[in-house]
Amino acid sequence: MDFKSGFVAIIGRPNSGKSTLLNAIMQTKLAIVSDKPQTTRNNILGILNTDAYQVVFVDTPGVHKPKTALGRSMNKGVYSSMQDADVMYLVVDVTKPFGSGDEFLLERIKNTHAKVYLVLNKVDLITREQLIETHVTWASKFEFKEVIPISAKNSDNIDELLQVTIADLPEGVQFYPTDMVSDRSDDFRIKEIIREKVLFYTREEIPHGVAVVIENKEEEDGILYLQALIIFERKSQKGILIGKQGSMIKNIRLAAQRELKQLLGKKVTLELYVRIEENWRNKESKLNELGYKEYDE
Repeated sequence: MDFKSGFVAIIGRPNSGKSTLLNAIMQTKLAIVSDKPQTTRNNILGILNTDAYQVVFVDTPGVHKPKTALGRSMNKGVYSSMQDADVMYLVVDVTKPFGSGDEFLLERIKNTHAKVYLVLNKVDLITREQLIETHVTWASKFEFKEVIPISAKNSDNIDELLQVTIADLPEGVQFYPTDMVSDRSDDFRIKEIIREKVLFYTREEIPHGVAVVIENKEEEDGILYLQALIIFERKSQKGILIGKQGSMIKNIRLAAQRELKQLLGKKVTLELYVRIEENWRNKESKLNELGYKEYDE
């Protein structure tokens, strides 16, 4: 059989499980995950290599009606990946009813040339009757090439999803080196892991107006020394982020430090600082500085 290759765009509404699906497919953590919408801000590639094929999966931010310059830039990243895709996974959270946000998303895939799969995620949380009802609702809205029920969190039915995907890919060349599993640098993943811990520990108290900057990075005697800055939008959030006697920032630092040690395979010493940048999500210069304007013309 000739070598197959292609791009698979993973799209969907915020919090539908796109990043969890990418991590399940790749069997490693490439994208951070939280239960807050719009956790993913950049397109992230996961590159699956075998002797017979190379599949480039593109995890994208959740499609939403944007209210900030950051939101508009995130949507542009999604639309860019859709243009290049051979296959598109429309990932749906089956625990949520079909709504106006879903209509908004379907409008944007109507003219795609990709083969669109309806990926019904979180099926472990509903009954068979509810799954059938969700399937019927979505199938009446769009002609999907495949409909695959999965649980990304439990890795259920991922193999079937991969099999039908590979069958639909064209014959082609290898786009990336065989040993490459993602396009994202260690620095990007370091910042994302710190941001993930901020979202996890602060829960609903700190919304998505958080960004991370690496201020300094040095390695000595096998130990990586990192200094990172957590940027947030409102003065009222500073006390929450630091916590009583520094307890919150300490929890964030230790959790990030542990995961970074696993990721990088070396001892990591992390220092965290905080700074207010009011309304940074609407400042074009700040979005450029933070790497959130990759797809703007």
